[in-house]
Formats: sequence, structure tokens, C-alpha cells
Amino acid sequence: MHWVGVLEVVGPSNDTRPIWAGDFPVRLEVRPLLLLDAQNGVPMRELEGKVAFYETAQDAGKFKGIVRSSPNRIPQRADGELLETLLHEAQRNPTVRPVDKRKLYKAERKVGQTVVQDLVSVPETDEVPNALSPTPAPAQAPAEDTATTRHTEIQYHLLTLGADMGLDVWVARNDRSRTWNGHTLGELPHMVNHLPTQFNEATQKTIELIDVLWLKGNSIVAAFEVECTTSVYSGLLRMSDLLALQPNLDLKLYLVAPDERRTKVAQEIRRPTFQLRSKPLHAVCGFLAFSNLVEKVEAIRRLNIASSLSPSFLEQTAEYFNQ
Repeated sequence: MHWVGVLEVVGPSNDTRPIWAGDFPVRLEVRPLLLLDAQNGVPMRELEGKVAFYETAQDAGKFKGIVRSSPNRIPQRADGELLETLLHEAQRNPTVRPVDKRKLYKAERKVGQTVVQDLVSVPETDEVPNALSPTPAPAQAPAEDTATTRHTEIQYHLLTLGADMGLDVWVARNDRSRTWNGHTLGELPHMVNHLPTQFNEATQKTIELIDVLWLKGNSIVAAFEVECTTSVYSGLLRMSDLLALQPNLDLKLYLVAPDERRTKVAQEIRRPTFQLRSKPLHAVCGFLAFSNLVEKVEAIRRLNIASSLSPSFLEQTAEYFNQ
């Protein structure tokens, strides 16, 4: 019951993967112009009396069919414009509105030979969204603005490197409209719009929020968390969540952070919650310093050798805090 985004239709979709038993006959490819976390969305209840499809309380639930068919055109242009205005305002001045706690995600685990289903929550990213907006965002503190730009730059380098290596790439769903050096992350070459669907709900939600993924076919070969404007702990926690949900998943994990945060990474990754597990996080998640990564990327571009590299080459570049 929250409005959370503005999408632009870019054309018909070739995706024919089944979703429900009675699938929609038409699918469209879209480009996100603005995306909000659910808790920052515009509640439907705030539209009562302001739009044609919710004139009175009697319209609640069905809303004259507007949100009960897909795709559907909002008949009153002014209603659509109001929604877009409210969404941009919610982005500029975010307000946390609790989301129904029953809206959790299913995860499966094995207890002996029995598969048990659990309901778990998947925290959203701490990063500040930077979706496209026709209205300039309010001025940020210089340090925060610089950190956010640096975060986007590192994502760009990882995404373009993966694409140059012939891999498909994914950027966190709430970062797709960010731009660096005139390039929109969600529109870079080899960018996929859908992730492999072999995972349960909780895993899928967790994976969607990881900063950068490299994919080969339907397999995720590497995952990167870029920690620049958030605590180091949050990125490690997302990696740990992924391993807890899919303990047999075989992929390379990397935490990418500024050089000066190396000591902090080494300290956090040795926390008991990460270390005292069957697959300790410090043994499988490598640290990549910003300067080292950028230096490698620039050398690879200069020598034009990306296409001959395997994703595993970063294992020799990353640092592992095993001791």
C-alpha cells in the first residue's frame, strides 16, 4: 500500500520465465527513474480525496480498478503528475513509515533430512538513494557528497571491468539510476534486468541489494560490497546473510573500501558472529582497497587484456585476514 517508484517503459520484454500459475500475457522492459525503499514510500491512504481513483473511503481496496490490472493507464493526467510530485518529495525529504511486519521473506534450511521454512527479514541498504529527479536534490554536506560520488565511481569501475571480461553484470536495484562521468549505472553494457530465479525469496532480496555482481549465464561468480558512506559492518553483514541463506553457494566475495579503512575491515571481519561459523567470513571474503582496485582496472584497460582474464584473478589482488 505504498507508492515507491517511477518507471519508464522502454519496450516489450523477451522474458518468458514463469512467475505464477496464471501469468500475465504481456510484459514490458522498464527503466527506473526513481526508486524508494518501502518504508519511505507514499502511503495510499494519503491520496484519499486528492485523486479520481480514491475520492472517498468507499473507494478503498479496489481504487476503481486502477491498481488491479496491469499494465494500466491512470485516466486523469493530473493524478499521475501528483503521484510523481509526491514521490520526488518523499525522496528529497524521506519519512520512515513502518511497513507491515508480516511482509517478510521465506527462507529454507535443512534440519537433518527435513526442509524447514522460516520467515526472515532482509534489511535494506544504508546507502542514500540518488535516483534521477527533474528537481535538484538539496545540498549535501561536502564529505557525504564526495563519499557517495566515490561509491558510484567504484561501482562503475567494477561494472565496466566485468562487462569487458565478457560477463553479465548487476548493480544494486536502488543504485541503477546513479550516474558517474555521464554514465547511468543501470544502462551500462552487459547490465541484466533480472537475476537468476533459483533462489528463495530471502536470498533473492539479499542478492538484489548487493552493490555489484558479476554473472556468467545463470551463475553468480563474484559479489562486491562497496563501503564508503556506510559502516564496514553493514557490508559484511549482507555477505554473512547470503552465506547463511545459501551455505553451499560457490562465489567470490569482496569488500571494497578506502585504503584507510583496512584496519577497520580487519577488525570487523574477525567478529565472533562472522568468525565462529562453519565457513568463517574472513576466509572467503577478500578486502580490496580502492587505490589497488583502480590501479588494476587502469592497467587492464591500458593493456587491453580484460577479455583474457578470469574472474578469479581478483583473488590474488584481494587481501584475506585469516590470522
